[in-house]
Amino acid sequence: MKRSDGTLVKSLNPFMKAIPYVMEKRSDAQNFSKQVFCADTIDRYIAEKKEQGFNIGYMHLFIAAYVRLIAERPQLNRFVMNSQIYQRRGIFVSMAVKRSLRDDGEETTVKLEFTGQEDIFVITEIINRKISEAISCKKNNDTDKLAKRIMSMPGIVKKTLVKSIKLMDRYNMLPKSVIMASPFHTSMFFTYLKSIDTNYIYHHLYDFGTTGIFAALGKTVKMPMVENDKVVVKKCCIIGYTLDERICDGLYFARSLKFLEKYFNNPHLLEICINEKIEHAK
Repeated sequence: MKRSDGTLVKSLNPFMKAIPYVMEKRSDAQNFSKQVFCADTIDRYIAEKKEQGFNIGYMHLFIAAYVRLIAERPQLNRFVMNSQIYQRRGIFVSMAVKRSLRDDGEETTVKLEFTGQEDIFVITEIINRKISEAISCKKNNDTDKLAKRIMSMPGIVKKTLVKSIKLMDRYNMLPKSVIMASPFHTSMFFTYLKSIDTNYIYHHLYDFGTTGIFAALGKTVKMPMVENDKVVVKKCCIIGYTLDERICDGLYFARSLKFLEKYFNNPHLLEICINEKIEHAK
């Protein structure tokens, strides 16, 4: 049975096809990586855009860079289900959002959908709109509605229903409406820990759903770096990644993370749509 959120990848070598059978769970296949960037160019870009009337922050810039990365490196947008590797349809980024910054503040989740052709200005608008809707107590999103519906049932029914949902997902029978509402069926989870002045972490991947990448951006810190053979102290961003190694090989992951550097070193590239880049290349 075909899936609504992906197509089966058939052009794989036997070894890549075998890996999901050896490591059946996503938590079995977790790899961890850390990336450090100097924040100078990012800060200058944010200040420049603010002068021009655009309220772009770290969260917008990082998500825009990841969306562009996934669009240009499509193997990152694969997922494993029932030991089969699928290419995802669309690009999705899920985030947990606190409706208020209190210990008892209610938390919800937003799931952002992109085509990969958006520039940073369009992505900023999408993020702001979705978060604004999420923090409004007057309006529950599809994820909240689905969770509320399930949690309103008796305990034994909840357990049976969740097991049934997992089984349906495994055999490609889960309705498209549930997949679209689920934050766990996403290209990546992004955690913006900088907003609560917390260091980066390595967050686990969920065995439920299809998340293959978890990125956690921590608060900026001052770190010694080598510049022109001299040690200097720089303000830096640190990101912790947790990756499902079954979706692509280590070389592809390594080159993809290296690929990000050009966008953080020159954020203006994110103002160019992919279609425009293709036209410029002709």
